[in-house]
Amino acid sequence: MIVVNIKENESIEKALKRFKKKFDKTGAIRELRERQHFVKPSVRRRHQVIRAAYKQRMQTEEMN
Repeated sequence: MIVVNIKENESIEKALKRFKKKFDKTGAIRELRERQHFVKPSVRRRHQVIRAAYKQRMQTEEMN
């Protein structure tokens, strides 16, 4: 459970902003989206390899 203590003379907007930041750090929305459909481990690994190759290619192009 996320707890945000409101300080004296603090606006609701600031407290809400802190709450949103804490909520984003938990990754709850990202996890919900991932769980909407099942992805086989082999497919997940394949995506990771493709992503890593892409990042590597972009990094080598940046260096040249």
